[in-house]
Amino acid sequence: MRPQTSFIFDLDGTLTDSVYQNVAAWKEALDSEDIPLAMWRIHRKIGMSGGLMLKTLSRETGLDISEAQAKRLSEKHAQAYERLQGQIIALPGAVELLDTLSQDNLKWCIATSGGIDTATINLKALKLDINKINIITRDDVKYGKPDPDLFLAAAEKLEVPIEECLVIGDAVWDMLAARRCKATGIGLLSGGYDIAELERAGALRVYEDPKDLLEHLDEIASRP
Repeated sequence: MRPQTSFIFDLDGTLTDSVYQNVAAWKEALDSEDIPLAMWRIHRKIGMSGGLMLKTLSRETGLDISEAQAKRLSEKHAQAYERLQGQIIALPGAVELLDTLSQDNLKWCIATSGGIDTATINLKALKLDINKINIITRDDVKYGKPDPDLFLAAAEKLEVPIEECLVIGDAVWDMLAARRCKATGIGLLSGGYDIAELERAGALRVYEDPKDLLEHLDEIASRP
């Protein structure tokens, strides 16, 4: 019997149109601490865990971001993101894609670099109950992306080998993490990265958004 494909989804920029709200929230938090950083530079780091993002920021700017300041920045980001939640919507085809997988008895899980609070905001846009789906957040693992911990934990929750999972993500950090755990990476353009970047990071296929992926599901999914 051939193995059944299982799906692990990133959240921001993959299922929900929330990347730029994430950027704006980080910009507000950084500005409040007098840390100058252009928004395009922030965008390039979305998809990393917040902690790793701040470490990378320290390295790039030469600023010494203390543990206390890092905590303040994360809290301010969460507060700003919550204020912007009215702008966050499901990406085209996202709800239909998840419904189709469930109807076809294909397992799926969400694995996000965000914490439980930001995940809940995004799930509301998808009309999903956090208590009724498989989800792994940054709070559940030691390291965020590009380390593979989130995806390994998702595969464990689904009770399937990681090698039989497709990781669907919009950022190079998703694809790099997928490669590190021997999952197959599938890229989406809905988070702002281009095809070449996602393919260089390891994406086997790249689609525009969840709707485009749904329309080409037969290219990547092995059905039961």
